[in-house]
Amino acid sequence: MNHQPNRICAIAFDLDGTLVDSVPDLAVAVQETLASLGFDKCTEQQVRGWVGNGAKKLMARALFWASGKEADSQQLQQVMPIFMDNYQRYLHQHSRLYAGVAETIAELHKQGYKMAVVTNKPYQFAVPLIEAFELQSYFELILGGDTLAKMKPDPMPLQYLIERWGLSEAQMLMVGDSKNDIIAAKSAGIASIGLTYGYNYGEDIGLAEPNAVCQQFNQVLSWLATEPVTL
Repeated sequence: MNHQPNRICAIAFDLDGTLVDSVPDLAVAVQETLASLGFDKCTEQQVRGWVGNGAKKLMARALFWASGKEADSQQLQQVMPIFMDNYQRYLHQHSRLYAGVAETIAELHKQGYKMAVVTNKPYQFAVPLIEAFELQSYFELILGGDTLAKMKPDPMPLQYLIERWGLSEAQMLMVGDSKNDIIAAKSAGIASIGLTYGYNYGEDIGLAEPNAVCQQFNQVLSWLATEPVTL
């Protein structure tokens, strides 16, 4: 691909809710963790409203639901190893790629786009999940929520990619399903596409004002084919 200074040539993708519906396995891990602590099990639908800010925040929300009290740092420190062990066991038993993801990622790779995954999921889970769907060869980098000092909605991961790849902000695109993705993109000064089918705390992704809203993953291809020269 000819890397024109005012055209997108690199794309950062969120993982959970964007490439993969991972909630079925996350829900089982949360349910098993709560049960081991003597709490009632939550539903998968509840977990869909809790994901997006990393594993620790997910369990903090689950514990607040279960106990009615905010979890303190000591409680989370005790609970997180239990959750991590549970999730390691269930990681990709029920998770699935969203429609059109495999074909679209392959086509973007064929067209020469540089691609990375920028997720708030811990790195130790992100990599094997991507490998389970045989997508790892398409991504030059995978940044987990614990790879850098800060994670989305902070722009640090996106700024890291821009610097690592020697790009301008106009050459980078963020694709995600959550307002965290859009906020991070705006803070980094790059374009963003918001997907409607993922996890966004029950909110319309359009309210975050991405550059485009797509109902299906393969629409990313159509947008890139017609995207303006200067964003």
